[in-house]
Amino acid sequence: MPLMRQRFFTRRKPSIRATRQFVSRTLSEWGYVDRLEEIQLCVSEIATNALLHGVPPGRLFRVRIEAAEEEVRIEVRDSGHGRPTAQSPRADSENGRGLLLVGELADAWGNVEHTVGKTVWFVVKATQTQGRAQ
Repeated sequence: MPLMRQRFFTRRKPSIRATRQFVSRTLSEWGYVDRLEEIQLCVSEIATNALLHGVPPGRLFRVRIEAAEEEVRIEVRDSGHGRPTAQSPRADSENGRGLLLVGELADAWGNVEHTVGKTVWFVVKATQTQGRAQ
């Protein structure tokens, strides 16, 4: 039976840090720590994209964590329109690399369009080393 936890975050910059902390605490509690730094970076990138490009003012975004056997899946859902795509930034550009990083660090990633909004997700192969199921 997969483990699952989710939380909603406000459209504010401190939510990115709170998102990383939520994911880190949850996965540490469950014992999925072998790729935690990669997961933290990936969730920061897709949560930042949701905050900057996907969450309309006054709305929230949702972070959902699911872990089963040797796989962790993280989803960020927002209510904005548009479909995320990896950019090809210039060498001197300061942004536009988030989804490229996710593509390199995660074992898979993608997005699902909804009637309202979208979900961007990524999967990382990870082994549960300790912790307890909840």
